Amino acid sequence: MTRPVKPLAALGALVLMAAGCVAPGDVIDKWFGTGPVQKPAELVVFKPTANPKIVWQASVGTSQRHVFSPAISDGSVYAAAAAGQIVRLDAANGKILGRFDSKIPLSGGVGIDGGMSLVGSSKGEVIALDNAGKQVWKAQLTSEVLSAPQVAQGVVVVRTGDGRIFGLDATTGARKWLYQRALPALTVRTSVSVLLYRGGVFAGFPGGRLVALAIETGNLGWEATVALPKGATELERVADVSSLPVTDGRQVCAVAFQGRAACFDLVKGTPNWGRDVSSVAGLTNDRANLYISDDKSAILAFELTGGASLWKQDKLFGRYISAPVVTGNYIAVGDFQGYVHFVSREDGSFVARIATDGSAIVAPPQVLNDGILVQTVKGGVFAIAIL
Repeated sequence: MTRPVKPLAALGALVLMAAGCVAPGDVIDKWFGTGPVQKPAELVVFKPTANPKIVWQASVGTSQRHVFSPAISDGSVYAAAAAGQIVRLDAANGKILGRFDSKIPLSGGVGIDGGMSLVGSSKGEVIALDNAGKQVWKAQLTSEVLSAPQVAQGVVVVRTGDGRIFGLDATTGARKWLYQRALPALTVRTSVSVLLYRGGVFAGFPGGRLVALAIETGNLGWEATVALPKGATELERVADVSSLPVTDGRQVCAVAFQGRAACFDLVKGTPNWGRDVSSVAGLTNDRANLYISDDKSAILAFELTGGASLWKQDKLFGRYISAPVVTGNYIAVGDFQGYVHFVSREDGSFVARIATDGSAIVAPPQVLNDGILVQTVKGGVFAIAIL
């Protein structure tokens, strides 16, 4: 068991709570709409210069205190809910193509491998289902699965809440490899998964570390420092990479809570540049720039080459925004009231806003056709185009 700790206003989009799932220390749990610590900014009044539209919407069921991100594959959208439901939707119109039950409460999903859906449970189970809802295989891991399993090159890569990464055979679910490392006394509880790219598994860890593993073997290719823990107390020394790394093909970039954003050579792991930024939600990139949602819900833009600061949009303070996503000429983020905000990639100015179902958008939006796809805490799935 971990020991309970008190909420701390300085954490902004985080609250502290006891949790027994991660040993040996306490866990900082990201806020899921149950009572913000920061007073959120009022919605800014502006003249829209773009026109967002909800193309279709569907409902899969509540995520409770977990984070579920929809997956897109071969013209279909897959979405899951905490009660165990998985829905397959037509990506063009939202028509239900299949609805089936995993028969276990879920805590992570959905990952896709061809026509196979991959989900995880709080008891450490990973289940693979075909498009008819039939179980293909089931694997038992060591701790709860808080994010969607990822698949590449015949390997299913799964993170568990005890700091481990598993490589499973995509056909049978048998374990191929395991990577693990010790956790600090206090960590950020998030739904962070892994980035699979060119035969590598890129993953951030508590303590400000970023690692590159070989997907076939799990062997460590390199380890880099995104941020170093600082401060006198355990809380002050939390410097976790708690969101997904991103890559532009030449370098891989990550950001740490109470730490820095940094980019490293993709092959060697040598540092290219770093800037002081604190984020739990995460980051994204286009060919030229890196965009970060920081822990005060500002959106920051940096040049990918050299890290020069370009602009900052800070009018969403305390609205607990999601990681950003690039769509056309815009950056999109969701917030704790279910709004999706669109800002210009050029200068960060507001260009549009659209409401969903009033509940928090915690998972990063996904790119879908000429727009984005979001899933809310209440289980709403919305395909949004912007013209």
